[in-house]
Amino acid sequence: MRIVLFAVAGLAAASPASAEIVSQSANTFHVRHEVNLVGSAEDAYRLLGDPSLWWHPDHTYSGDSANMRMDLRPGGSFIERVPEKDGWVEHMEIAQVMPGEMVVMTGGLGPLVFQGASGTMVWTVEEAGAGSKLTVDYQVSGFPQNNATQWAGPVDMVLGEQVRRLRQRAATGGRRDIP
Repeated sequence: MRIVLFAVAGLAAASPASAEIVSQSANTFHVRHEVNLVGSAEDAYRLLGDPSLWWHPDHTYSGDSANMRMDLRPGGSFIERVPEKDGWVEHMEIAQVMPGEMVVMTGGLGPLVFQGASGTMVWTVEEAGAGSKLTVDYQVSGFPQNNATQWAGPVDMVLGEQVRRLRQRAATGGRRDIP
């Protein structure tokens, strides 16, 4: 099984974005990414709901982004099918949905679940000029081994990679035929 979720891989080309580790301590961290997108907030929201189009395969258990799904409803999940094991992974649970505006997820993304950590990830989209703006906030706490500061940077980098890939896919209109 591939578990390469938070390995630092080659990053996508730089794009106009804002990224920061807002805060961190032994038991918690907060990361934020903001990026301008081509297209409407509604288009960005629809794209967000299909992570198979933008999630990097290096940060999956199955090695294939096509196995990623997001059921955008409260109680729904951000999940991944792991066909070689006939299994599934729930990455996060959907807690709140405001179509075209916001998705709130809870849980420990990737290996954070094994660290005794859990968090709230809020994806918001809003109209901005001729396009839209995407903001992702992820606040994580727990870490009984007091190692949150070791995770803040890698989580920030991996989440930033996903945001950049979503931005690139939005620029194509979300077309499936573009890698």
